[in-house]
Amino acid sequence: MSKFLIASDIHGSAEYCKQLLSAFEREKAEKLLLLGDILYHGPRNPLPAGYSPKEVGEMLGAIKEKIICVRGNCDSEVDQMVLPFPVTCDYAAVYADGITMYLSHGHRQVPPLLKGDVYLTGHTHVPLIEKGEFLHLNPGSVSLPKEGSAHGYILYENKTFYFKTLDGKTYDEIKA
Repeated sequence: MSKFLIASDIHGSAEYCKQLLSAFEREKAEKLLLLGDILYHGPRNPLPAGYSPKEVGEMLGAIKEKIICVRGNCDSEVDQMVLPFPVTCDYAAVYADGITMYLSHGHRQVPPLLKGDVYLTGHTHVPLIEKGEFLHLNPGSVSLPKEGSAHGYILYENKTFYFKTLDGKTYDEIKA
């Protein structure tokens, strides 16, 4: 049985990265699945609270062996050079508990998915549960949530995805 914490769009906020890592520790997750936009805030976003990309890189580096990360539209070659874990792919796949989960930032074309797959994206900064042939989930943003959503993440455990605020309160869930 696997347990993953799924998050996106840290955008260089040391303040919210610290809260995310506290959640990761509190949840006792095996892996941190990051869906891109790690260090840079991007030209369309304001500076997030506690903006310190170098500090974010150092904090994440402390758990680098537990991170699976895909590249977001704000992640550059320089970011990839300073982060101590790979951020080079637009897509990744994780297999757990008989479920195939595809990770993407969400700014690229949807890959060919099969019935029952789970597609995890960030990019919009808005949480999403979309059911169809495959399940499309978005945790929203760690540092710059939009449309009144909370700073949050998804916890995967026992074939269930729990949508949570950074302080650990569950506000939605869905079975795979």
